[in-house]
Amino acid sequence: MAVRTHQSQRRRQVLTRERIVETAVELLDASGKDALTVRALTGRLATGSGAIYWHIGNMDELLEAAADAVVATALARPAEVAPQDEIRAVALGLFDAVAEHPWLAAQLAAQLIRNPWGPVTLRIFESVGRPVSALGVPRDDWFTTTSTLVHYVLGATAQTSQRADGFEVDRAEFLATASRAWRDLDPDDYPFMRAIADQMREHDDREQFLTGVNLVLTGIAALHIKGD
Repeated sequence: MAVRTHQSQRRRQVLTRERIVETAVELLDASGKDALTVRALTGRLATGSGAIYWHIGNMDELLEAAADAVVATALARPAEVAPQDEIRAVALGLFDAVAEHPWLAAQLAAQLIRNPWGPVTLRIFESVGRPVSALGVPRDDWFTTTSTLVHYVLGATAQTSQRADGFEVDRAEFLATASRAWRDLDPDDYPFMRAIADQMREHDDREQFLTGVNLVLTGIAALHIKGD
C-alpha cells in the first residue's frame, strides 16, 4: 500500500498541463484530430481521466492549447529586423509549423472564426500587427491591413498543407496528373492554363507562399507608405 501511495503521489507530481499538451501534440502529429481522445491520453500518461480533466477542462480547450503551444514556438520573435522581414518570418514560421503539424491548419482556421479572442488568434494577430504598425501604416488601417495578411497566411498554409482531414496524396503524382490535364485542354479555350501547366508541376509551395506574402507587402507599401 505504501509503495502504491508513493507511486500515485509521484504520478501527480509529474503530470502537468504542459505535459498533457505536449502529449496531445504528439498524438495529433501521429494520427490527426481523431486520435486525440481521453483514453489515448490516459494510456500515454499512465493516469486517469479525472487527472486529465483537472488540468485541461475539456477537449476543445486542449486542442486550443495544443495549437497555441505549436504557434508560440513557430512565432518566436526574431532578433531586431526590419518590419517587412519580421512579417516574412512570422508567415514562414506558420507555414513551416503547418507543414510539420498538418492538423494545425484546420485548427487555426477554426480558432480565427470561432474564437477571435482566444490565445491562438491573439498571438497571430499581435505577431503580424506589431510590424504592420511599425511599417508606417496609418492607425485607421491597422485592422484591415493586418487582417488581409493574416487571412492570406492562414488560407495559403491550409491550402498547401500536405494533409487535411485525414486525406493524403503524393504531391509529385498529384501535380503531374494536374499538369497533364492542363496541357490537354483545348488551346482555344484555355491558352493560359496550357502555358503554365509545366510551371505548376515544378513549383515550390514554400516559395510560392512567400511570393504571395511579398505581393501583399508590396501592396501595403504602395497604398500606405510610398510618398509618406
